[in-house]
Amino acid sequence: MPAHANPIPAAGEALVKVRLAGICSTDLEIVRGYMGFRGIPGHEFVGEAAGQRVVGEINAACGSCALCHDGLGRHCPNRTVLGIDRRDGAFAEFLTLPLANLRPVPDKLTDELAVFVEPTAAAFEILEQVPLRPQQEVALLGDGKLALLIAQVLRDRCRLRVFGKHAEKLALVPGVETTTAAPEGQFDVVVEATGSEQGFQQALSLVRPRGTLVLKSTVAASSRLNLAPLVVNEVTVVGSRCGLFEPAIAALAAGAVDPRPFIQAEYPLEQGLAALEHAARPGTLKVLLRP
Repeated sequence: MPAHANPIPAAGEALVKVRLAGICSTDLEIVRGYMGFRGIPGHEFVGEAAGQRVVGEINAACGSCALCHDGLGRHCPNRTVLGIDRRDGAFAEFLTLPLANLRPVPDKLTDELAVFVEPTAAAFEILEQVPLRPQQEVALLGDGKLALLIAQVLRDRCRLRVFGKHAEKLALVPGVETTTAAPEGQFDVVVEATGSEQGFQQALSLVRPRGTLVLKSTVAASSRLNLAPLVVNEVTVVGSRCGLFEPAIAALAAGAVDPRPFIQAEYPLEQGLAALEHAARPGTLKVLLRP
């Protein structure tokens, strides 16, 4: 990665020394042009601020608009987003975030677990948006990094079935019905986390009339979609992005979610380009960067 001067925190912000950062599919899409971002990418991290290990919510909201007053700072129209929108990210030695965004890391959480707080929070966001019942039939499409986290979060809350292409990756989530076969049937809720252009139409073929389709993929490429089935079958579509950190930290600390088997490689920061190339290889799970 190219060298950059250490960032200077604004009023109300902290300078965070990055201890470990994770590369996710959104980072790879940003490299391909998603969001038109120019700067340092990276938004999954565990760091240190004022001698305390911390993780940080990535949306830096203004705190004064109507959405912020409604507790929806994650959707503040004036926000910057760490490593995604007008705020340099975690693939560096230091980053800055508002003090209000930082959350302390419990001693029992190693850095290798804490670096997964942000994507685990994104998985828990599904439960905030779509409360699930134990008898509901839920399909999850995908067997990548985020999909496997979602499987761990949802597995005890519904009748979950995971569809993926790689049996060896599906085996990383015990206690869940999985298959590499072509999806068939109808489901109350379908979570699309394939990270592919084709995932939406595949998910749409699974959801029952008046069911719910949860979209997790962010893909830079544009594609043509046939939206008629949404109208004909009266399907509810839920876009799902960032989540609250508290349930994610609690689940990781309790061992209810354990993403450590997903870690496949760790690179020093100076080999960041090689790390991104590794993370972009088909079938790769989590690649970490250590400054």
